[in-house]
Amino acid sequence: MPSALVWFRRDLRDFDHAALYHALKDAQFVHCVFIFDREILDALPRREDRRVEFIHDSVVELAANLAARGGALIVRHANARDAIPQLAAELRVAAVYANHDYEPAARDRDAHVADRLAERHIAFRTTKDHVVFERDEVLSLAGKPFSVFTPYKNAWLKALTPFHVKSYPVDAYAGALAPPVSGTATQIPPLEAMGFTRTHLAELGVTPGMTGGAALLKDFRQRIDRYREARDFPARKGPSYLSVHLRFGTVSIRELAAFARQRSLEPGGEGAAAWLSELIWRDFYSQILWHHPRVATAAFKADLHFPGEPRHFTAWCEGRTGYPIVDAAMRQLNTTGYMHNRLRMIVASFLVKDLLVDWRLGEKYFAERLIDFDLASNNGGWQWAASIGCDAQPYFRIFNPVAQSEKFDADGKFIRRYLPELASLDAKSIHAPWRLSAALQQAAGMVIGRDYPAPIVDHATARAAALALFGRARRPR
Repeated sequence: MPSALVWFRRDLRDFDHAALYHALKDAQFVHCVFIFDREILDALPRREDRRVEFIHDSVVELAANLAARGGALIVRHANARDAIPQLAAELRVAAVYANHDYEPAARDRDAHVADRLAERHIAFRTTKDHVVFERDEVLSLAGKPFSVFTPYKNAWLKALTPFHVKSYPVDAYAGALAPPVSGTATQIPPLEAMGFTRTHLAELGVTPGMTGGAALLKDFRQRIDRYREARDFPARKGPSYLSVHLRFGTVSIRELAAFARQRSLEPGGEGAAAWLSELIWRDFYSQILWHHPRVATAAFKADLHFPGEPRHFTAWCEGRTGYPIVDAAMRQLNTTGYMHNRLRMIVASFLVKDLLVDWRLGEKYFAERLIDFDLASNNGGWQWAASIGCDAQPYFRIFNPVAQSEKFDADGKFIRRYLPELASLDAKSIHAPWRLSAALQQAAGMVIGRDYPAPIVDHATARAAALALFGRARRPR
């Protein structure tokens, strides 16, 4: 094949890259492109978007790395549905290579691009890269997709071989990278030219690109043995913090899975086993979205009518519910674009089962603000918390926000970080400050209703209402 075009999307790295490897191996000259897709960007609600900044700076690094290899990254701010077929025709390539994307909108886009390319007799070749197992690769004995995690996990582990996590040796074929083409733009447009402004990623300690991903992985390799016992405590350095890098492909899922699997089989590997399970959840939700694309907008199981009040949803979004662990978590999200996984479960349970607000509103709020937003995982997590998804939490399990706070932030360290108005309270009082007498509130300089809101609902009353709501929905009609 004389020439090919590699379309980078959510895979912003130049190593262990399936589409890049196959193109380099198949073609004599390989061009590379990234599209700042207007179809996606123009629909974003805010011009200060941490994800766009993360992508932009990751693309800058990718372009520099490809240039150092003798290649070039063509960058355009356009509608990908039109830009990819047009560019492929301009470059006179025989094929366009890309990695699979499993989201419904992306599948529709790719089908459109494939049709447009076919009209020009250009092939569109896609391959697996974002997950370890995809689509129909892990099925039940009956040949059906799994809808329960534990048997899926067992089948996943049984199917895993060194081949599935083997790295694609891009370096061996990098000589096929095509140099810059005269007249083809490789200059990366500034954020401002695309209508966006810089945020405070650097202040938050977030380093985009392959450099950032590699640094986090190096650090986590030293901490993974403590992952199982540390991961649930938001004030501790327990998680890997690699989620945003997985989302945009600045790390390789194969490298992570291979590392976790190998360490999990060694003495003291319980932490690695727990983290590997989280990576398998990621594959699980991806195949759920692939086989059941309706979950993007509807419950996997029967949906309920949630009668929650708009003012309660607003208070939840703004961190004004009166429950410190919930409010601190929401302020972490609003301030940083990140939320600890344990807190995601707590705030989701609170929105759906304490406030009786439709899970889709919470899912959408997360989708707009999480820097590591991934449709499959975000949707799966919200449906799990709302007890209407596949293998979801039983409806009668309702997190008590005070008990969760006392268990996972016992000293109140995380709460104090994001709710400084409660900093004067002791470790016992900080989880439910409304229980303090008026005199003790005055003495602490923190008065409920003045310095911090009273709870907008009573948890015990709300729990009873949620049980009644779900109970009625389960009764045969």
